[in-house]
Amino acid sequence: MVAILKRFVTGAFELLYGIYAAIVFTVLALLCLAMILLPLGIDARRAITHWFTRVVFVAIGVRINLQHRERLPLGACVVVANHASYLDGIVMKAALPARFSFVIKKEVSRVPLGGLLLHRIGSEFIDRFNRHAAASDARRLMKVAESGQALVFFPEGTFVEEPGVNKFHSGAFAIAARANLPVVPVAIQGTRWMLPASRWLPRHGRVTIIVQPPIGPVTSGDAVSATRDESRRRILAVVGEPDIASASATSEG
Repeated sequence: MVAILKRFVTGAFELLYGIYAAIVFTVLALLCLAMILLPLGIDARRAITHWFTRVVFVAIGVRINLQHRERLPLGACVVVANHASYLDGIVMKAALPARFSFVIKKEVSRVPLGGLLLHRIGSEFIDRFNRHAAASDARRLMKVAESGQALVFFPEGTFVEEPGVNKFHSGAFAIAARANLPVVPVAIQGTRWMLPASRWLPRHGRVTIIVQPPIGPVTSGDAVSATRDESRRRILAVVGEPDIASASATSEG
């Protein structure tokens, strides 16, 4: 009986918290969108969004612990992070300096209001399904990187409910090599618990972001695969989740 009551109380708290968090996020996101629709420069729009995302997590009682911020280069670089939840981009926007631009799958650009907000803060979109469009997107991203923009990628491309780090695609690392930029691996902990793929409402939790030492600059195409694998290895070393790509390859073999 006690166990049943405890599960009921826990479930009720999670539901109420999830509804509260969703309301807070929606209200603040709409306020943020209203502000960045004003005729402001891109730096101002990014700074406003950075501030609003930080306020969201304060309002819902979630602490973001950014470890080793000093490892982030002051100039252009390519940040690569594991992908565990829809919260990852919001968490990274709150934690990283406002100057970073996020590389996002193109289908997100079609989300009502959310896509508009992402466009207004200079996000870059890539097509994962059309080879011709993907090649065009890659050329555009190379020009953006060569211009000195700091970029954030989630090289797994997507996420699943199962804990673990999947294989990394090479796009982010090829762009770093083309632009002679350092690659900074970043491990995100806690977002999968808060909002896994199977949930619509978030749970309360804590988020830790661990910045690993930069790799490079990556100066040649020959270093792309090695940099990709080393970045993934560094993330796996601290993220606290299994290597599901290697486990899948082993089971298939």
